[in-house]
Amino acid sequence: MGLLKGKKILITGVSSTRSIAFGIAKSMYHQKAELGFVCQNEKISNKIKHLAASMKSNIILSCDVSNDENIKKLFLNLMKIWKKFDGLVHSIAYCPKNHLNGDFIKNSTRKGFNISHEISSYSFLALIKECRKMLNSSSSLLTLSYLGAQRVIPNYNLMGLAKASLEANVRYMAYALGKNNIRVNAISCNPIKTISSYQMKNFNKINNFHHDSSLIKKSVTTENIGNVASFLLSNLSTGITGSVIYVDNGCNISQINNIL
Repeated sequence: MGLLKGKKILITGVSSTRSIAFGIAKSMYHQKAELGFVCQNEKISNKIKHLAASMKSNIILSCDVSNDENIKKLFLNLMKIWKKFDGLVHSIAYCPKNHLNGDFIKNSTRKGFNISHEISSYSFLALIKECRKMLNSSSSLLTLSYLGAQRVIPNYNLMGLAKASLEANVRYMAYALGKNNIRVNAISCNPIKTISSYQMKNFNKINNFHHDSSLIKKSVTTENIGNVASFLLSNLSTGITGSVIYVDNGCNISQINNIL
């Protein structure tokens, strides 16, 4: 197949083969997209060179999304390779580890709140703000959310607020970019065992709960998420924007009482 043939897609957040962003990249590569990658720093960029090469890409750029000058530099460097491109996958999130457990009110701080929102939500807006003129008509933008944006998930705490902000961000960006025929959506998926997910206290218990509550008793994989991402960045989904698509085997419509 080749749903993305001829499209140039920029993917952020790949740090290893366990990254959700890597599963998305693999699916998009199989759908014939030309890929570019953005990493947090040079160390990670060097680490994933072989992963990018496996998808026939040598475009690996670094960017600290908490710094506007870094973001400007990112797209100035990308413009030397791609004058225009067709899509961006935002797979960036961060919350200080000590905020991902215990009493939500007691453990939350102003600094933690600001960092979580800046990296997990504002970074999506900041990236698009800078590259808006580089996006082709009919481009598609995608970010990743989680059920904790809509429902209380014990220990998810400040990240739940940041993801709720991200989902609102999707809607307002979709409104602003609609006149340019550019779409913005989010995928909300089941917990995935990644390096960052293990920062959350009782992650395995929460993961097991999602599995038990799912309508389809199978694990959601990065491949499942990647395939939906490929659809959302393809021309087959031109009628979808401002939406949160759940890739969680129906868990989001199940009754949630006590997770732990």
